[in-house]
Order: sequence, then C-alpha cells, then structure tokens
Amino acid sequence: MSVMSNSGPTILLRHAVATLAYRALRAAEKAPAEFGEYGDGPGARTPGHILAHMGDLMDWAVSLVDGQQKWQDSSPLAWPDEVARFFQALRVLDDRLAATELDGDLANRLFQGPIADALTHTGQLAMLRRIAGCPIRGENYFVAEITAGRAGVDQAPPRKPFL
Repeated sequence: MSVMSNSGPTILLRHAVATLAYRALRAAEKAPAEFGEYGDGPGARTPGHILAHMGDLMDWAVSLVDGQQKWQDSSPLAWPDEVARFFQALRVLDDRLAATELDGDLANRLFQGPIADALTHTGQLAMLRRIAGCPIRGENYFVAEITAGRAGVDQAPPRKPFL
C-alpha cells in the first residue's frame, strides 16, 4: 500500500483523480456491453474509443510524473475490458502520485492536461449513455463520498441520487 503524500499540490491532484474515478465509474457502470460500440453519426468516436483514449491519458500522466513524455494510441478493447483497463491505469497514476512529492507547476499541468481532458470525456460518455437510451442517474456530487486514494471501481454508492 502506498503512503499518501501530504503536500498541497499532490493531495489536491489526488482528490481530482478520485473525483475522476467516481464520475467515470458512474458513466461506465451498468452500461450494456454493446455500449462501447455505440456510434452517433459518421466519424464520431465510439464510447470504447473515448474510454481507450482516457486510459491513454492516464498512462501519459504516469509518464509525465516519471519525467518522460510517452504517448500511445490504444485500440479499444471490449467495453468491460476497457473499463477495467482505464481503472487500472487510474490506480497506477494515483499510486505514483502517492509516492511522489509534486511541485505546484507539474501538479497544475497534470490537472490542466490529462486529468481535465479525462473529466471532459467522462461527460461525453454520460451524454452518450443518454443518447444511446441507457442514461445514468444524476446525483448531487457535492455530497458524494470522494476520497483521495480511492481511484478504482471500489467507489462509494451515491449519497443523494436524483429521482
């Protein structure tokens, strides 16, 4: 188990990663397996492609924490496998952050780049769920139990879902 870093930039970034995990799980959980292949028009990226990109963003973030710039474009796996890959990449990133004291500049860049990009894509997945006829249930995220260090699929249940 990793030792949690207590520096301001690192703990705030780890909370952002936990927020991403919580919201991404809500966008991915209980989606039918065929959702990964859903297409909404010519040239549109499928949810599987979006989630594969999100996993690549987390891998890129790990390489940045390690002082490298390594990017890969992964082909999407079957939806359940891609969900598992994304959350594994997110856990690796959180573990790396827990073991590293980041300076404020790197923490800011990690947030403004891969983390914010993945949050945007999480919103796209939620929107595509609605368009595909399998919407996620809304909830009050302000009261959600989101904890730095919880970056996998082991998220708390919604505290205040909307009816």
